[in-house]
Amino acid sequence: PSEPPAPGSRWAGCGDNLSHGLQLGAAFSQGSARAATAGGPVLRAVHRHNGAVGRAVLSDSLDTRCKCHGVSGSCSVKTCWKGLPDLGEIASDLKSRYLAALKVTHRLVGPRKQLIPKEGDARPVTEMDLVYLINSPDYCTPNPQLGSLGTQDRPCNRSSVGSDSCELLCCGRGYNTYTEEVQERCHCRYRWCCSVVCRRCRRSLDRHVCK
Repeated sequence: PSEPPAPGSRWAGCGDNLSHGLQLGAAFSQGSARAATAGGPVLRAVHRHNGAVGRAVLSDSLDTRCKCHGVSGSCSVKTCWKGLPDLGEIASDLKSRYLAALKVTHRLVGPRKQLIPKEGDARPVTEMDLVYLINSPDYCTPNPQLGSLGTQDRPCNRSSVGSDSCELLCCGRGYNTYTEEVQERCHCRYRWCCSVVCRRCRRSLDRHVCK
C-alpha cells in the first residue's frame, strides 16, 4: 500500500490486489451493459449504476489485516497487509442492499438524464443504492410465459427458517406432510481385504410439499 504502516508494524505478505480486480470487474460489467441493447439506454444505465455499487462495496470493505511477531507472542513487530473479508460477508452486504433496492426511471434532470426514484416520495438514489426498473414476477403461481411452474408440490423444509423453508416456498398456502419409507445402506463393516459390506435397512421419513 502507498500509505505508511502504523507504528510498530510493516507492510509484508501478499495483499489483495483490489485495484486490478476492480479494473477487470468494470470491464466485465460494462461489456454486459453494452450487450443489453434490448432494454435501451435506461437498462444500460441501470447496469452501469449497479456495477459501480458492487465495486464501491468491495472498495469500502478492504481492511488492514495484521499478524504479530515476537518472543512468546509479545507482538513487538506486526506484519500487515490489505485484505478483503470473506465472500459471504460481501454477499450479505449486497443482499441487504438488494432487499432495499429502489425502483427508478430515467428522466432528464438538468442537462442530462439521470436515474431517479419512480415514486415521488422515495429517497434520492445514492451511489451505494442498488436500483431496478420493473418488479420481479410472482414465482408462487405458474407463469408459462416466464417458464415458471409455481411452487405447488414443491418439497420444503418445515424446520428451516432459510430459503428452503415451507413458510417461504409455499407462499402462505401451507403444506402437506406424508411419510415415505426409504431403503439405505446400514451396519457397514470393512472386510479384509478389501471391501465394505453393508446391510439394507428401511426407515420412515416425513416429507413436506407445498399445497
